[in-house]
Amino acid sequence: MSDADRHKPFEDRTLLVVSTNYAPELTGIGPYAAQLAEHWAASGAETHVLTGMPHYPSWRTEAEYRGVWRVAEKRAGVTVHRRRHYVPPRQTALRRAAFEATVLGHGLLSPPVSRPPDAVISQMPSLAGGVIGARLAGRHRVPHIPVVQDLMGAAAAQSGIRGGGRAAAVASAAERYALRGAALVGVIHESFVPRVTEYGVDPGRIRIVPNWSHVQAPSADRAGTRARLGWSEGAPVVLHSGNMGLKQGLEVLIDAARLAPEIRFVLMGDGNQRAALLGRATGLRNLDFLPPAGADEFTDILAAADVLAVTQRASVLDMSVPSKLTSYFVSGRPVVASVADGGGTAQEVHRSGAGILVAPEDPAALLSAVRKLFEAPAEADRIGANGPQYVARHLSREAGLARFDALLTEVLADAQGRPRR
Repeated sequence: MSDADRHKPFEDRTLLVVSTNYAPELTGIGPYAAQLAEHWAASGAETHVLTGMPHYPSWRTEAEYRGVWRVAEKRAGVTVHRRRHYVPPRQTALRRAAFEATVLGHGLLSPPVSRPPDAVISQMPSLAGGVIGARLAGRHRVPHIPVVQDLMGAAAAQSGIRGGGRAAAVASAAERYALRGAALVGVIHESFVPRVTEYGVDPGRIRIVPNWSHVQAPSADRAGTRARLGWSEGAPVVLHSGNMGLKQGLEVLIDAARLAPEIRFVLMGDGNQRAALLGRATGLRNLDFLPPAGADEFTDILAAADVLAVTQRASVLDMSVPSKLTSYFVSGRPVVASVADGGGTAQEVHRSGAGILVAPEDPAALLSAVRKLFEAPAEADRIGANGPQYVARHLSREAGLARFDALLTEVLADAQGRPRR
């Protein structure tokens, strides 16, 4: 019998995870929700997930799920209950509201059919996910544990989405409802704590549960990968990977590419702003758009670049810490972060020592940092090497999952000591 078989801390427990995003989505929150649920299933819990249809980051429902109203499937020991919802092809406040409303309505009208769970864990930023988690926990009189990955109230105000000002108040009200009655609240970064506290959550009920690196270290020959992608060894490559949305402010990379024809810029991924970015990049021969990479080659492509870019609009401060950072750090390449100083993203780049911070929405500042790194390859390698070391010290999967185990254990022990509400 293996150690895993002997040690099942959540045996005889039933857990419900609510997350609008889930595997097979490869980026964003989906991989974290999937690895967490699979970990708890391996730890002995009967684990159920209430989720939507795979659609991120393309914001198009994957072909095999189109027309499906609801389905239950088994993935890695987890029972996954999928519910159909509207997927907006473009982001406006009204379209996003329709997305959240359909997730909320279908989730509440058709929750998973199983015995009552011992706890409900919800992944936010989905407003609907947080509200569903709170409602189902209340219905079964069990603890609710929301995990804050992003804050949609702040996002609506900071991201530049059309109609965002009006949506911010509604989103904040939904977040306040989901968080204020929680047993404990998990946040992925300490920069979220002040805003969560403003929602009426006692700071003593907030726990820091950082995201971990959910990808494998690069293994392919770097020169071979560059040759396969058509990247010359003599020309620097700046790569951005991940969602192409409003809050990323990716226009700064296109404008930088226009100023520096000798540097190749690569945008790898998908998102609701991809078409607009393609239009803005018309005529640029030194800018490539690549589809999202598969898990088997993702970090190899990251490692083949010279510089990895993370960008955000100048208004983005306390509503998001990009999940791409954990993957960037694993790759061993230096990061240039075009983000506001003082926000969670800037704090992570400073803390890791794996990148350089430049002013957001400033293509000249970004280019200056890129050129300095390319002209000093030994220094670039030294900065990049700090990334894997930071992951090993703070962002390993084992450490991340252990923090969630501690969070769940604390809540279950507390609930066991008092009658259900």
